[in-house]
Amino acid sequence: MTLRQLKYLIEIVNCESISEAAKRLFISQPSLSNSIKELENEIGLELLLRTSKGITLTEDGTEFLGYARQVVEQTELLEQRYSTNRTPRRLCSISTQHYAFAVNAFVNMVKKTDAEEYEFTLRETRTHEIIEDVKNQRSEIGIMYLNPFNRKVIEKLLRESRLDFHPLFTTTPHVFVSAGNPLSQKDYLTLDDLEEYPYLAFEQGDNNSFYFSEEIQSTIYRKKNIRVSDRATIFNLMIGLNGYTISTGIVSADLNGDNIVAVPLRVDDSIQVGWISSHLTQLGRMAALYLEELKAVLKCYGVKLEL
Repeated sequence: MTLRQLKYLIEIVNCESISEAAKRLFISQPSLSNSIKELENEIGLELLLRTSKGITLTEDGTEFLGYARQVVEQTELLEQRYSTNRTPRRLCSISTQHYAFAVNAFVNMVKKTDAEEYEFTLRETRTHEIIEDVKNQRSEIGIMYLNPFNRKVIEKLLRESRLDFHPLFTTTPHVFVSAGNPLSQKDYLTLDDLEEYPYLAFEQGDNNSFYFSEEIQSTIYRKKNIRVSDRATIFNLMIGLNGYTISTGIVSADLNGDNIVAVPLRVDDSIQVGWISSHLTQLGRMAALYLEELKAVLKCYGVKLEL
């Protein structure tokens, strides 16, 4: 087993393709495949499943990759500490539902890194993909929510994926609308108040189950529905069409300006936001820093964190 083989495996998983990884590593595809096959033969485990759709990790591969990432990171830290010729890149990858505070924390983390070189990834993505990213070690941390409706289903999926949910805070639902929307002037809203306005929600692709929805009260029938794929679009539609969505109530003026406001929604429901991680591996230095910044950002918004 060599350090080079571990780096090869990490790159394949990041690319989800042996051919793409070979291009990035500047080696031939057969050479890369043979190197991984030699590693599998040496340890007596199958690490990768090769299908027509690409590469996925086996259960053994997921556990092995966690250790491989730690070995590579620790090696780079040693090189940084004792080598005068090379400064290694800092690495960190976060997957999150569409929360502005998660982006705020990422910005702060990047500003505080002391590395001359780094490679960070922030994925604002779908709920099921967040779980898959952390399960397959593409991301160290995933940010998502649980509520009474989805909790049993999501927690079961997390257990099967060997993932842990760590609560950050629990809040009541709020309606996000533009400052120019008549609803923005109300002290609180009911579902009846929203009936004539377009409902905006993040589409969930092939895993379009109500349990994976980023918005609570997702099973309610609505006359006007618009699905979007990114946060900028949903805010533009709030302003342009007087649309609304339902979320935590935390609005970032730094990222969104004063155009979007949050109004409490009077329903018997709650939102518990937290982060998920694999219980097979420990967080790296930058992932731990991200969590510190995430908690600091939430405190700045007056959020009471759960211990």
